[in-house]
Amino acid sequence: MNLSVVEIIKLGQQYVNFWPERPELTQYFVDYKSVQSARFVCRYFPALALFTVIMQIYLGSGYPFGQGSVGAAVDALSQALVYGLFILSIPIQGLVILGVKADKLLPPSLASWYRSGLEKAKEQDKKSKLAKLAKMAVAKPRYIDLAQLLHITYSARK
Repeated sequence: MNLSVVEIIKLGQQYVNFWPERPELTQYFVDYKSVQSARFVCRYFPALALFTVIMQIYLGSGYPFGQGSVGAAVDALSQALVYGLFILSIPIQGLVILGVKADKLLPPSLASWYRSGLEKAKEQDKKSKLAKLAKMAVAKPRYIDLAQLLHITYSARK
């Protein structure tokens, strides 16, 4: 589908949020490891980027070695910002990759498994989540639909 970059990033974030954190899904879905990696990167890399910028400026200034100056810190600023921006771009890259994956159609074998799983979920849960299940795509399911089905199924088990 034709999505803008911002919409792809938002779709990637939704895809990450929908996947249940269940280790047994690793056996069945290749995407589970990439979703776990994206969660890790989105959680910890912004702080790592800030730490990298601060340490680059601090060490580049020369103060820890007894030869510090403000001019040296200013000189180290451009390199520190490049490293920080690179580290900050990694979570965005992960969300873009997952957003593109979430928008793809399921392969025929996985689509039939999705349809049968959707029917089983509708049979088992006729009350509370029926509205959510009725809205889910059956004709051309995408990976985001699979993640939603897994999210609904595993949240009902808790």
